[in-house]
Amino acid sequence: MGMKTGWLGMAMLLGLLVGCGDADEKAGAAGNVVDARFLADNTAWREQRKNELVAADGWTSLVGLHWIELKSHFIGSGPASGIKLVVGPPKMGMITQQDGRIFFTPERGVDLTLNGEPLKGRVELQSDRDATPGVIGFDEGKGALSVIERGGRHALRVKYADAESRTQFVGLDYWPALESWRIEGRYIPHPPGKTLTIVDVIGVANESPNPGAVEFERDGKTFLLEALGSADGPLFFVLADRTSGHGSYPAGRFLDAEAPRDGKVVLDFNRAYNPPCAFTPYATCPLPPAENRLDLLVEAGEKAYAKPIKVL
Repeated sequence: MGMKTGWLGMAMLLGLLVGCGDADEKAGAAGNVVDARFLADNTAWREQRKNELVAADGWTSLVGLHWIELKSHFIGSGPASGIKLVVGPPKMGMITQQDGRIFFTPERGVDLTLNGEPLKGRVELQSDRDATPGVIGFDEGKGALSVIERGGRHALRVKYADAESRTQFVGLDYWPALESWRIEGRYIPHPPGKTLTIVDVIGVANESPNPGAVEFERDGKTFLLEALGSADGPLFFVLADRTSGHGSYPAGRFLDAEAPRDGKVVLDFNRAYNPPCAFTPYATCPLPPAENRLDLLVEAGEKAYAKPIKVL
């Protein structure tokens, strides 16, 4: 989930600085010295973050999560469907589960694809836990249907490029970007094979690889964050702090970091970002473990998403 940007050329740097946003300008006016390169790099990160969210298959396009409960379900947007989709053909086909495997048989005459190729007959759909997940395309590529597995159960995930949550996306809001929130911490490795229990919003608990923790200081106090991932790769944090529900998303935020180097890890809280659940009710986001609930006011990074107001 990490997003990396390289150093920008001076010509691009000037252009990015123009669009840094009122909040960052106010931070400078308040006497906080912000390095131009840091500010430009952070602006580019924010732009990439937004582009990923509003991509045709980004999280803002997610419109459905349907659990596969029976041995077989007819699926489609029509009234006769056992699993009724909010988009797509009235009759799309039949989903079957057998011995933990999921199969799909398309309705005759419906124009569908599987991973970009024409879909004509019965196929097995690999889930998001497999090496090559199967994605069924419909409505000339606007729609995408796939299988996810959570706690031994399977569900259909539906994305649609014309979803209101995508077409009416109102943008992201951030606290001012400050270098003081880019903190170098001490990496504390755990014994090989250690895991941490992570519970998601649908109540499923998973044992996630927990290679170590990062100890850091802020406002004269010491804090600890447990990392997910692997010690020789990027680290991932699910955290909450005193802004959760008071400026930032109530269920917590995510943070990415580079692999430890010389026993150090840089935590850039300016790049703390909302989980997919902040934008759609159909995601299955992990929740912060008790170890990562900080008694700290992290006024940095992404604020709670202000969803558009529907006019009746």
